[in-house]
Amino acid sequence: MKEYYAARAKEYDQIYAKPERQTDLRLIERWLPSRFEGARVLEIAAGTGYWTQFIAPVAASVLGLDSSVETLHIAQTRPNNARAQWLVGDAYALPASRELYDAAFAGFWFSHIPLARQKEFLLGLNKTLISGARVVMLDNLYVEGNSTPLTEPDPEGNTYQIRKLADGSSHRVLKNYPNEFDLCKLVAPFGLQPTYTQWQYFWAFEYVLR
Repeated sequence: MKEYYAARAKEYDQIYAKPERQTDLRLIERWLPSRFEGARVLEIAAGTGYWTQFIAPVAASVLGLDSSVETLHIAQTRPNNARAQWLVGDAYALPASRELYDAAFAGFWFSHIPLARQKEFLLGLNKTLISGARVVMLDNLYVEGNSTPLTEPDPEGNTYQIRKLADGSSHRVLKNYPNEFDLCKLVAPFGLQPTYTQWQYFWAFEYVLR
């Protein structure tokens, strides 16, 4: 996964140029900032900083973490991200901090987590947050005829896509599509006020840490 996104860095933002998704994207770009106004935000899998640029202007601070230095280099060039800080790191081993965050965002990351590690990731994320912190995850819906087709699931139930890059290389990428019930069940032991929002091509899920 790390190697794939490093190789894809320069062409990653093409995904946001798909004509049929523009209405959804404009709606989400207006919806997202209000979740983080005045907050100290930890962003997981910040990538090229596309979503950071809508969060950073209203947040008290943003730390964007990603495993790929190539994508973070792009994130740093966006004018609206000037106040954000960046860190190359592992989403499953988040760095300890003297000061806990009061919000977290993960855009288009949760779908890449193996089913067996979803709880592990969320528990690790929760340790970086204060009680009452808001967690927001944004990701893709599977839309027949528009989304990249899925391959047969593995024995654990994970699904995959075969993705091709401009250099002609093919990559088998884990891509799961959780539903609202799956997400609510997963966060029930530690999350309050779960909220699921759906657009035509995307979903968002929020909870407040107990």
